[in-house]
Amino acid sequence: MKVSIYSNNGQSSRKVATALHRGLIAGGVEIDSLNPDIVVTVGGDGTLLSAFHHYTDRLDKIRFVGIHTGHLGFYTDWRDYEVNDLIQSLVQDNGQSVSYPLLTIQVDYADGTHSDQALALNESTIKKVSGTMVADVYIKGEFFESFRGDGLCISTPTGSTAYNKSVGGAVINPRFNAIQMAEIASINNLVFRTLGSPLIIPDDEWIRIEPTESAGNVLMCDQLSIEGRPVKAITYRIAQQRISFAEYRHTHFWQRVETSFIGRERS
Repeated sequence: MKVSIYSNNGQSSRKVATALHRGLIAGGVEIDSLNPDIVVTVGGDGTLLSAFHHYTDRLDKIRFVGIHTGHLGFYTDWRDYEVNDLIQSLVQDNGQSVSYPLLTIQVDYADGTHSDQALALNESTIKKVSGTMVADVYIKGEFFESFRGDGLCISTPTGSTAYNKSVGGAVINPRFNAIQMAEIASINNLVFRTLGSPLIIPDDEWIRIEPTESAGNVLMCDQLSIEGRPVKAITYRIAQQRISFAEYRHTHFWQRVETSFIGRERS
């Protein structure tokens, strides 16, 4: 088995990564950042997101494991003081895993240049740099509504606990193969009207957003941004690829939600 250690530049993360590297070498595990079987991220959810985008061309071949070195992470199951326990799990690995759905994004440009494709683990947002964003929303090819407001957020089930939750979206268990669209500060009055509620879309449907003004929009894909090019339309659907985590002690989804957002003491 080959392992890649993907760490942020924080002092505590570098310390943990060094200890992990030494322990894995001592346990006979090969370190390989180019063609790993498992990617261990050291830092937080942002580090794991970065690693995900770094290895998107190998998602069918790798599993992820997250160690958090700061505040509790939603994707990170291991604490920084549990390195030795994680090393034992990696040495004894038997291929166990759990997988989650991803969001695929197709961006068509008004200038006729080739479309771009991207994957998101959490979400994608479309906003206007300044002023109100106006866009037509289509579901499975059928016109649904004209949106006016700050923007729209389309998320995966695991990403439903991130920015989507902050803008009033629902929290979805990742066992559902679905995507969600939540409005960001929509304008609703006697003239303009949207549904005003999050939409949950099954895997055999898709969302297409067509801004009425192609220029001045900012499209985000997790931490990555696409701006400066005239956007004609963005199409969102469930990706064929999925992300897999090594399930040594992968935390139950609702336990993650409770720990991250409620955090009451357990008896």
